[in-house]
Amino acid sequence: MKLLRAALLISFSFAAVAHADTKEIWKSKCKSCHGETGKADTKTGKKEKVADMTVAAWKTEWTDDKMKKIILDGSKDNKKMKPFKDKLSAEEVDGLISMIKAFEP
Repeated sequence: MKLLRAALLISFSFAAVAHADTKEIWKSKCKSCHGETGKADTKTGKKEKVADMTVAAWKTEWTDDKMKKIILDGSKDNKKMKPFKDKLSAEEVDGLISMIKAFEP
């Protein structure tokens, strides 16, 4: 039983650290265009006509694979969305996708 508790504690600790890292990545690399909550309600987001990630239509269109591709490869339609394939690990990209999917209207 003690071993199970220890394993769960370690698991939750890693999850908390990963969550904190994801928030820092969002703040440093994504927030200026996509906003704090994914609504693209920033000066740059409005200027670049960045889509609101909180609406149902966007969430339906943007699958995990599609989000992963644009995070890794950047956008051909908007040069401000740079590729992050050499800057983020697979775990960090997955964390960002999970965070985006959790955004609420």
